[in-house]
Amino acid sequence: MAGRSRPRAASLAASGRAPYLFGVTIPVSLTNSAARRVSVIAQKLGKPPVLRLSVDGGGCAGFSYNFALGDPAPHDARSVTDGVTLIVDPVSLDLVAGSAVDYVEDLGGSAFKVTNPNAASGCGCGSSFSV
Repeated sequence: MAGRSRPRAASLAASGRAPYLFGVTIPVSLTNSAARRVSVIAQKLGKPPVLRLSVDGGGCAGFSYNFALGDPAPHDARSVTDGVTLIVDPVSLDLVAGSAVDYVEDLGGSAFKVTNPNAASGCGCGSSFSV
């Protein structure tokens, strides 16, 4: 088995793609509720059901979550739930590993929410965190 995987890994490395992500399930999950909401939004906009989660510096706690519909890049990690793909770039993946992305609706409104075990603290808005 190991002998068969070496040529594949060598081929990926030579192609410039991210062999360290090949065949790896990303440690970030999308709940069924979030997958349903992404599917509805994507359908209304005529786009594929692909949600990009990224992390930027800023926000009231140091880092902020960003969500957008988008196309996967070659080095993005991917996870699929109910036909919806969640993509995360390699830099952001370090900050959100082990997280779950949910879609919540309550009296205060509706939003995508990230439950991040790496976050040491967050802010009241729920869209920024620190590590």
